[in-house]
Amino acid sequence: MSFTPAFHSEWIKIRTLRSHLASLATIPAVTALFSALAASDTGGDDFDPLFAAFFGVSFGQIAAIAFGTAAVSAEFRGGALRLSLAAVPRRGRWFAAKATAIAAPMLAIGLVTGVVTLVAGRAVLGTEAAALDRAEQVRAVVGCAGYLTLMALFAAGLTALLRSGATTLGILIPFLLIVSFVVGDMSNDIADLLPDRAGQVALHESWDGALGPWTGLAVTALWTAAALAAGAWSLRRRDA
Repeated sequence: MSFTPAFHSEWIKIRTLRSHLASLATIPAVTALFSALAASDTGGDDFDPLFAAFFGVSFGQIAAIAFGTAAVSAEFRGGALRLSLAAVPRRGRWFAAKATAIAAPMLAIGLVTGVVTLVAGRAVLGTEAAALDRAEQVRAVVGCAGYLTLMALFAAGLTALLRSGATTLGILIPFLLIVSFVVGDMSNDIADLLPDRAGQVALHESWDGALGPWTGLAVTALWTAAALAAGAWSLRRRDA
């Protein structure tokens, strides 16, 4: 089977499972809600109105990770992977189709999330939003979509490597919500290279670290590429 029908079959799997659609639908709602809450607190000399408007991405990414994880982990239950590989014997092609089927809707939802979050954040910021220029806002919307897509794919690659959705979530969620902040407080130089902190530079109005908005996303993309490569290697080396 060529790539196009393989992608089509994987896309059908995703859009016909309610759990996948629920994860996607949760992303803009959760992100906008927490961003609005963060934007309501404008105190402090180091207040960053752009990041306040997009603060909810830190929580919305959990739903994105859950989506990427669930889309791959479903293949390791009930012999589903054997059926998938019977239709697409070339495992690399199948995994590429799976990753593309995850990335396409995630990118679309990411753009919607970015726009909705920006609108909600600006509404709560009020006069503070006047300091944001158009280029910064567009960059944050695009960065939000790219970051969420990369994190969903990062989770997908890790799930293919570990062959367990529960293990993947058990590693990523505590890491993103706890470990990354602890490491960030201890050493900013090291923390800047972590996948979540690097990618979220694009959501800041200004950043004192070595990475810029696009180089930060590039670092996250490298982490994602490594996870996907590890997942593809695992698929080739291990029995279905």
